[in-house]
Amino acid sequence: MNPTTDIQGKAEAVTASNAGQSVAWTEAEARDLYDLPLPELLFRAQTLHRRHFDPTEVETATLLSIKTGGCPEDCGYCSQSIHNKTGVKATKLMEVDSVLAEARKAREAGATRFCMGAAWRSPKDRDLDRVCRMIEGVRALGLETCVTLGMLAPDQVRRLGDAGLDYYNHNIDTSRAHYPRIATTRTMDDRLDTLSLVRKGGIKLCSGGIVGMGETVDDRIAMLVILANLAPPPESVPLNMWNAIPGTPVMDRAEPATPIAFVRLVALARLLMPASVVRLSAGRHAMSDEWQALCFLAGANSIFTGDTLLTTGNPQRAQDAALLAAMGMRMAPGPVRSNAAVAGNLRSASPSTD
Repeated sequence: MNPTTDIQGKAEAVTASNAGQSVAWTEAEARDLYDLPLPELLFRAQTLHRRHFDPTEVETATLLSIKTGGCPEDCGYCSQSIHNKTGVKATKLMEVDSVLAEARKAREAGATRFCMGAAWRSPKDRDLDRVCRMIEGVRALGLETCVTLGMLAPDQVRRLGDAGLDYYNHNIDTSRAHYPRIATTRTMDDRLDTLSLVRKGGIKLCSGGIVGMGETVDDRIAMLVILANLAPPPESVPLNMWNAIPGTPVMDRAEPATPIAFVRLVALARLLMPASVVRLSAGRHAMSDEWQALCFLAGANSIFTGDTLLTTGNPQRAQDAALLAAMGMRMAPGPVRSNAAVAGNLRSASPSTD
């Protein structure tokens, strides 16, 4: 028997156990899936994708940097670290009214989630007061909210939850083995501890990683296995292609993933975490239409829209709309949810039904 047959059964078990459960994966099992012939890998990923989501819909989110630069962390990939000579100047935390004005623009442009990022190791209480007002204001506009603020203490998680925060973004970035090569001011366990606090606080998780920082394929797979083995996995999994940023240490060893390698990673994310939204995040401006189309076929179902992502470029919304139209797909009119979260609402796994 092909060993991947049993592994596919394990992927099916994730679906059968519903979105709130977790199935433990090994890196060897994940590697077996990753190495499948591409047509087979995409078929399996698309089959599970259809069980959970409308395969013709893509969620759209907008990301705003509410406090840029000046971060004390030494992440080797980041333009906003004080340790990296990238030319990014530190700004103060934006005013609430200015953030809400940007949120209104995002809503008018069709975004259903508004994400706010601040370049901090962790937020100060006085700044968190203002961020909580931003969250309340954005929710009042009818948008889902997500923030990324660095590491959190339990009381800070409680305050964010009280403000109505929907998602907290805290990427694990890479594998445990590769992590010391990209950051020394924090550890993988620091990241996982914050994710655990956020989960216990009743806030949904947004956590993924970055591809192209000199890591191996096994590092990429190990990163996804860590996420898949959280109980439960993150509801949202952003996959980033590292942007070549002069002045960052990663520039010296960056090695972009090939399109096929990245598509394989998207498909693996879908197989390991079938009920999670998989987002094409940073680096999409460097992807061809055909590359993105394969990612959607592999199970990606969310993108960031808007001209910039924090400090890097992003495709314009008109480009995204044209690509989706050419594929017979559309931007989802509201937040995307796994069908498995609703009893009895699983889509057919047969690829001939849609």
